[in-house]
Amino acid sequence: MRIIRVLLRKEFLQIFRNKSMLPILFVMPVIQLLVLSFAATYELKEVDMALIDADQSELSRALVSRFQASGYFVLELETFNPEEALEAMDEGQVSMIIQIPQGFETDFKEGRKAHLQLIIDAVDGSTAGLIQSYSTSILKDLNAEKLVEVNMRNAVSAPKLSSSINIIPQNWYNPNLDYITYMVPGILVVLVSMIGLFLSGMNIVREQEIGTIEQLNVTPIRKYQFMIGKLLPFWVIGMVDLLIGLALARYGFQIPFLGNLFTVLAVAGIFLITIQSLGLLISTVTHTQQQAMFIAWFLMVVFILLGGLFTPIESMPNWAQNLTLVNPIAYFIKIMRMVLLKGAGWIEIQNMVYVLLFMGSVLLLVSIKRYKKTAQ
Repeated sequence: MRIIRVLLRKEFLQIFRNKSMLPILFVMPVIQLLVLSFAATYELKEVDMALIDADQSELSRALVSRFQASGYFVLELETFNPEEALEAMDEGQVSMIIQIPQGFETDFKEGRKAHLQLIIDAVDGSTAGLIQSYSTSILKDLNAEKLVEVNMRNAVSAPKLSSSINIIPQNWYNPNLDYITYMVPGILVVLVSMIGLFLSGMNIVREQEIGTIEQLNVTPIRKYQFMIGKLLPFWVIGMVDLLIGLALARYGFQIPFLGNLFTVLAVAGIFLITIQSLGLLISTVTHTQQQAMFIAWFLMVVFILLGGLFTPIESMPNWAQNLTLVNPIAYFIKIMRMVLLKGAGWIEIQNMVYVLLFMGSVLLLVSIKRYKKTAQ
């Protein structure tokens, strides 16, 4: 234990003597969490639209007003020339064109199909899908409302109305459908992972580059003691960063903490050991910090893309879903969202925690064995 304490003291002194590293460890994660939480969103904020209204009727004006009143659509261009509207879309001025033909209101009132056309810029497929979904919802609501008015006017007598089913939707876990609530736990996992993977990945390599690894190798320090001394300092820093991020998520973004905070911290401790063990393994198979950074960055990008942060794992191809089985970030993102947003307990997450514990144990043992092979 005395040897490990000496190693830990050495590592912490090296970390805190490097004044340029302290902002990276404690300030940059906060800035990244603030920026990414607002930038990494698929929410539809504002859609510029063009209108081609050849009908100029009460119904067509009501339709356009309904789009504008939703808060998502802004009437950027009103014209009778379809080519002008298409040119505006090609130039990126508008994302949707509403074209209402002549006789739209007449067809509707006389019981015939009333046609209109929505032209959506689908270069960004996810945004186009949201525009189509919102537009369809607005049109369905308007259609139902106007049908009731037409039927009431055309009714010869006033028969007793039968009762109808009133559907009141209620969203669980994220009642206001706030995308930040969904993204912040996942982004926090990514930031903690980057600190653990990159710093531990360059740790042993840095000792080799500055020439102190030979001095450590001739001491009676055992291999596991050396690895523990390299792992624990950044584990502590990662946990501190996680606590700062959780406080910011709770009091800055108002993320609901429905689960047990101790459960989150316990799983985070296991996860950090896993991701840092991977970093130590990278550090033992590379010879320069640049090589370690490249490999760590490559793995980090793959882990993030296959982690379910931006796209659901269930919507990925089968081969990609199989790769997520060995992705520690995918497990921790799911656990964070389940515990914080759903209030999940140990029973719901235990299988994923066991997988993280297994991966961490294997990676740490391989790192120790690999260092034994390469150390001279």
